[in-house]
Amino acid sequence: MRVLFWGTPGFALPALRALAEEGHDVVGVVTQPDRPAGRGRKSTPPPIKQFAVGEMIPVLQPERPVGEQFLSRIRGLDPEISVVVAYGEILEPEVLDLPANGSVNIHASLLPELRGAAPVHWAVIRGHELSGVTIMRMEAGLDSGPILFQVPEPIRLDESMTDLALRLSEIGAEALIEALALFEMGEITPQPQDHARATYAPKIDRETAHLNWSLPGLEVARWIRGLDSVPGAWSLHNARDPLKLFCPRVEVHSGPPGEVLEIDDEVGVLVAAGQVAVRIREVQPAGSRRMEAGEWIRGRGVVVGDRLS
Repeated sequence: MRVLFWGTPGFALPALRALAEEGHDVVGVVTQPDRPAGRGRKSTPPPIKQFAVGEMIPVLQPERPVGEQFLSRIRGLDPEISVVVAYGEILEPEVLDLPANGSVNIHASLLPELRGAAPVHWAVIRGHELSGVTIMRMEAGLDSGPILFQVPEPIRLDESMTDLALRLSEIGAEALIEALALFEMGEITPQPQDHARATYAPKIDRETAHLNWSLPGLEVARWIRGLDSVPGAWSLHNARDPLKLFCPRVEVHSGPPGEVLEIDDEVGVLVAAGQVAVRIREVQPAGSRRMEAGEWIRGRGVVVGDRLS
């Protein structure tokens, strides 16, 4: 099929690569504009653009995917179907309905659970044991369209959002190819979602990522794993210095929530939570790189009794 692909981050790459490898005619890619990135704030193209340019696929990067001029360019590509994977913008019905076969989406949850922008984050934060991917037909509502195909995937013990997302991106690519094959053969029947069972996974902002050390240690660890990489769970060290936290491990110790109970160059810093404690093995101070907690301990003179808040 003639496919118009919409996507931006690395999560979308396996799907685009699979479409090309399976012989689908990817007539164009729509992705976000280049943005400043890294410590030097250098203008950087999205991963999807980098792949598309290498494959000589036409690339569109509108600030917003609206307007007659943009729609005219899409019509000129004559897509039979749009495939949307973590594009980063809500698409209007006139855009979704433009291809002859409409638009489909890879969503990283078993819909109707975890509709919204951050399903992988919230699956880990909420302690779900099962995740998966859904291929759905897109409509105006938030991730509410009919389901074409689903693949469940267990969440591994102590798995971070980053690791789970990486697995789901590959599973989603395989599911997409299978769903499109069944669709072309007329062997797939869209199933409406049970809207009464819907749960939501809203976008996570900086304030949401601010850790509450009064929560039980198991919950604190889930928040850290669920916000791994982006945006990163964070606290203030001694009410002053922002610090992102990674690689948690729950241990049976107690103390005032947020108090540093133990420091160790080899295994990191132990911090009391509402119940038990959490050992942090990697950190990222503001304006610096991610590092072993021992390096931060030595560089900042961290001592027992310091506080994270």
